[in-house]
Amino acid sequence: MTAPAQLTVSLGRRRACWHAGVLLAVLLGGLYLGRRHWPAVEHGAWRLAGADPGWLLAGAAVAVCTWAASALAQQGAVVPPLPGPRLVAAQFAASAAGHLLPAGLGAGAVNLRFLMRCGLPAGRAASAVAVKATAGATARLALIAVLAPGCPGLLRLPSLSPTALAVAFGGLLLLAALPASPWWGPCRRALSGVLADIRALHLRPVRAAALWGGSLAFAALHCLVLAAVGRAVALPLPPLQVALLYLAASSAAALLPTPGGLGSLDAALALALTVAGAPGAAAASAVLGYRLLTVWLPLLPGLLVLAVLVRRKAL
Repeated sequence: MTAPAQLTVSLGRRRACWHAGVLLAVLLGGLYLGRRHWPAVEHGAWRLAGADPGWLLAGAAVAVCTWAASALAQQGAVVPPLPGPRLVAAQFAASAAGHLLPAGLGAGAVNLRFLMRCGLPAGRAASAVAVKATAGATARLALIAVLAPGCPGLLRLPSLSPTALAVAFGGLLLLAALPASPWWGPCRRALSGVLADIRALHLRPVRAAALWGGSLAFAALHCLVLAAVGRAVALPLPPLQVALLYLAASSAAALLPTPGGLGSLDAALALALTVAGAPGAAAASAVLGYRLLTVWLPLLPGLLVLAVLVRRKAL
């Protein structure tokens, strides 16, 4: 094995060990919180079992639409037209893969393979995946900025401890030292390619509209899923507050690289709903219902679609 190959394998093993360690820590933390607050979780599960089926069906229908919105955003991230049915199927499969690997690696890998199978070079395919992810994060922040004035006082900036300030300062020092590192050349070339693709996309209004419209619709539809589940379990919070809390919690959970936000999003969302005034059992049942509709029920069908796409060499 050559030296570059050995280095790649070594870096891959270190990255896998780091991801596994973070995932284990989050899962242990989730188990601890679940054990500590088990009465609320158990009551929430029983409350979900007696929820309004009409609102749950509405939430399930909205959850199905999230994959169409994801497909629209992915089409908007590339200039060539993509095959529509296969694109939607790939997003469905990517959502399932994203719940198995941390930091969105599963979903990114599926989309990358799909775009390469559609004829895009590896660099352009990776750039399109990065553009879509960036647009999705920007869309969440934009929705927070739009909804926050309608719920004054709901979101409060956390107080920063000296440790957090020290970590932030260290991050700034690393960014300042990046131009002097050997990684700066490849990073700059990759960033230049992404910026070039973004400019090319925005020269085509149809593609720009698909990218931003799909990204905004994806985030908004997830808010609607949680709001529908909240109505089903009689969550005593207005839908606007539920949407804003979901956007804030999902943005915070994105900082922890767990598969599909497993543990991190659940804890952040339950905490946000509880702090906003919802009873613990109602918050737990809303989170459980949201996860049921967006993760657990589609997981096995999504993996089956993934296997079919791989077998048909669409991935």
